[in-house]
Amino acid sequence: MGKMRLKTVAISVCFRAFAAMSVAAIIQGCEKEIDFKYHDIEPVTVIEGALSQTGGCVSITMTTPMDEPMNTNRITDAEVVLTDVTDGKPVELTVDESGDFVSDQGGVAGHTYELCVRRAGHMFTSRSTMAMPTEVTGMQFQWIKMPYDYVAVLQVTFTDNPKRAGDCYWVRIYRNGEPYHWSVVNDDMAVAGRVDEVIMTSRKDLDKEEEDEALRDGDVVSARVAPIGREMFDYLSALTSGGNNGPRMFEGDFCLGYFLAAPVAEGETVFHPDDLSVFE
Repeated sequence: MGKMRLKTVAISVCFRAFAAMSVAAIIQGCEKEIDFKYHDIEPVTVIEGALSQTGGCVSITMTTPMDEPMNTNRITDAEVVLTDVTDGKPVELTVDESGDFVSDQGGVAGHTYELCVRRAGHMFTSRSTMAMPTEVTGMQFQWIKMPYDYVAVLQVTFTDNPKRAGDCYWVRIYRNGEPYHWSVVNDDMAVAGRVDEVIMTSRKDLDKEEEDEALRDGDVVSARVAPIGREMFDYLSALTSGGNNGPRMFEGDFCLGYFLAAPVAEGETVFHPDDLSVFE
């Protein structure tokens, strides 16, 4: 059964690579210059908020014009409050040394939380219900043969409730503690209460690999898996398709970003390219 799933994955990976090349060719054949007046757009507030079982963290920034360096400075002159709507308890977040608003009070599965941000006469609010946690039960690499090289494929395995359909997950991969890859997945492919998410990573010939993709011997690769609602699934899916048709995640004044209350499951492995088997 495991080998059949890997074979299906291999076919799927090859198909996606072929499809991506085909789409790229079509786009190149239909190039048309479009002039967007993005220079005249006023900066927009960006709020990225998360509450896990161990605490909350909210970062506030502003958008920057496309022809200017990205401004990652945090906005700290705001009032940020997280309220447990289920039991009515509010918590005001405080600014840490990196400029994020934080709290060490974690969330509870089944409870609904509201994030409220007030700044410069504007107010932004968003609600999220914390789902039941999952568990990362395995992480493994394997080489897969592609037309251009061997590629290291990472399989992250985590639990799923087999009695409930439609569950969605956000899988984030880190390389030596820094963001590396991420994906969103639902439980359509779950088997016996288990989801196997497969992510293409580094090619074998590092001389031909981009630095932000390259994995080297001894790199620590970790995964964080969070169960998410359908709205968050649609929001993240829209980002992977160019940001089109994603849902608005905040009520009140207009802003960009999201708020997610979700327990996080973690797993870790060390990349040793010489120890990897080759999928046949």
